[in-house]
Parts: sequence; C-alpha cells; structure tokens
Amino acid sequence: MTRDGGNPAGKAFVPGAAENEIALLHAIIDAVSAGPDVEPLAAAVARLITEATATDVCFVHVLDDAERSLSLAGATPPFDAAVGQVRLSLGEGVTGWVAQHGRPAVIVEHKERDPRYVRIPALRGSDFVSMASVPMAGDAAGLVGVLNVHTVVRREFTEADIRLLTVIGSLVAGAMHSARLHRRLVAREHAQERFTEQVITAQETERRRLAGDIHDGISQRLVSLAYHLDAAQRALPDRPVDASEQVRLARGLADLSMDEARAAIGGLRPPVLDDLGLAGGLTSLARSLPHLPVSVDVAEIRLPEARELALYRIAQEALQNVVKHSGAAHARLTFAVAGTTARLDIVDDGCGFDAAEKSDGYGMHSMAERADLVGGTLTVRSRPGEGTAVSVTVPVPTDAGDAP
Repeated sequence: MTRDGGNPAGKAFVPGAAENEIALLHAIIDAVSAGPDVEPLAAAVARLITEATATDVCFVHVLDDAERSLSLAGATPPFDAAVGQVRLSLGEGVTGWVAQHGRPAVIVEHKERDPRYVRIPALRGSDFVSMASVPMAGDAAGLVGVLNVHTVVRREFTEADIRLLTVIGSLVAGAMHSARLHRRLVAREHAQERFTEQVITAQETERRRLAGDIHDGISQRLVSLAYHLDAAQRALPDRPVDASEQVRLARGLADLSMDEARAAIGGLRPPVLDDLGLAGGLTSLARSLPHLPVSVDVAEIRLPEARELALYRIAQEALQNVVKHSGAAHARLTFAVAGTTARLDIVDDGCGFDAAEKSDGYGMHSMAERADLVGGTLTVRSRPGEGTAVSVTVPVPTDAGDAP
C-alpha cells in the first residue's frame, strides 16, 4: 500500500499538548545550533526526528552544491557509518522523487512494489516496513534536502504526521542551507589556498631555475674571463702601460659583473634556504648584520617551501628596517611552531615610531603582502621611544616538520 502524502489514517507522531510542542521547539533550536558544518547538523536533526516521531530510523539527505544529486549527510545509528557513502540523483528512488517533485511520499508496506523504490544495500531497506519522506525546504533557502523516517512495524502515517515532519524540515532548512553555504565557502577558501601555494611554488621553481642558469652559465663564464684576464696581464711583454690598464679595467668589470650575478641569484632565491633550511637561514641572516647584536632563538623545523621563503623575506625586511631606521643597540629574533601555527618575531630596542601614522612605510606593505600570500597575518607594534616588534603567524600543515 503506497500513497503520495495524501490523507492516510493512523495516529500522529506526538500528542498536540503545548508542553510537547515547546519541548520540540527547544529541541529544534538545539539541533540547528549544533554548529556550522553540514554533517553534525544533519546528525542532530536525525536524532531529533526519531525522538519526536517515535520512528525507528531517520535519514537526512542533503542536496549537493550543484543541486543535481542528494547525499546522505546524517543518519541515526547504526546507519551513521554510511554517511557520505550514499548518493542519489534527482528522481532516483523515493528520496529522489520527493526532491524532484517537492511533495511528500508515504509507503505503508511492500516498498519493493512501489515503482519509485530503489534498494540501497547500505541502508537495509528490507529491515523496515513503512516509510515517510518529505522535502526539507524553506521560503528563502528553497529545497535543501529530504527527510526520511522508517519503522520496523507497519505504520499508517497520518496527515498530522506528514505535517509535523514538513514543519521540522522547514524549520531546519534555513540552518542546513547556511551550513551548505559555509561548506562551500570553506571549500573555496581551501581551493584558493591551494592555488596560491601552487602559484608560489611555480614562481619559486622558475626562480630557482633562473638562479641556476645564472650561476652555471653567466657566473662561470665571468670566472673564466677573470682568469684569462689575469693570465693576459701577466703575459704582457714588458707590461706596456696602456694594455695593462685596459686589462685592469676589464678585470674590474668582470668582478662587478660577478657581484651583480651573485646579487641576482640571491634575489631570485636565497641559496641559504636550500643549504641550511629556514632555521639556519634566519640565524645566518641575523649574524650578517653589521654593528647590531641580534639574539636568536629558532626552532629546527622545516616548513613548506612557500612559507619558508615568506618568513625569510619578512625577517630580512624587518632586520633591514632595524638597521636603517631604529638606531637600536640590540634586537631579538625568534621562530617557533606550535600546533599548526608558525610564528616569527623580530623585536628591537630602537627609537620606535607611531605605527598608526607610518602604517604604509618601513616596508610593512611588502611584509604584510608576503604574509597574506601564504595565509598568514602580520602585526607591527611600536611607539616612539619604545622600540618595535614585528610578528608574523602563518598556518602550517600538521605533517610539516622534516622537509619543505
């Protein structure tokens, strides 16, 4: 016996007593407050519905982002293990039919005889006799999904039963819609982060290639040129003044070109990161500053390549600012990783400045941009006469620790 949510006879899910309705409303509020994620919300809704309707099991099927199929997002035990593993196209099975037509469906017995019914082994439909299925929809959210309840014994679902299920579905539809939007936003943010990582990685790969080409090609030829010029100068008969002067000038140009090539290599990709890693690179950077003692406390932890480069460049810019502008007698550089967050701090005891008035100076825009590219945050704290503290935090994968 099957119906399309007409006027089946039988008892209602719950009595219409006011205290029961208030309790149900509180339970719905608790369910929609379960959190911004789809699955916890769907699980809370499934538990609520079975308790409110005195049914044996509830399945919450949620429309996917493309609105072309439904996936099982929540279920009461033991079927919660099937969450995420059941997917139905619109129009497929009773659930798909309800989603496609926007109307409830009731099967009192003999489900297999209903042309809409599709057997789903993971949900063990043969264990249950009767079912009711209603669309989960709201005026603002539209169709969000489908709610299904099943009973082991034969049950005549009444009009009040379907109305209660429909009301619950409409009340949670808005929260479920928000949860779907949150899931979509999180997925988009992750995709943006992955894209940024790929862009930075591609840039660094190309920079490393260019640095290698300069080092292996131009630099080596300049070294050879310098050797030949030295040999030519030594071989000049009686060292004629004019020829010797020309060789000397050529040797000076070769040295200048070598310095420029080394600077270009360092600008494209700091070789110290490949040789010593981030901790060694930061230590070497701090030790290279003239006339400025820098205390260093860095963790020997490797990060993904893009994050190491960003932190190194930020430290480089911040320390250059200390040397150029602060007049500091001492600075401190620390780097540590706690959980999934890496933190770099550069603090000096210099003259300081009004951070509100000079927020665009001191290379802060460049440092903030580098931090932002890897999903990090830059903070600069300073006041006149009280020194400056530059802090940057960046997220790191949980498996970072051995290799970039």
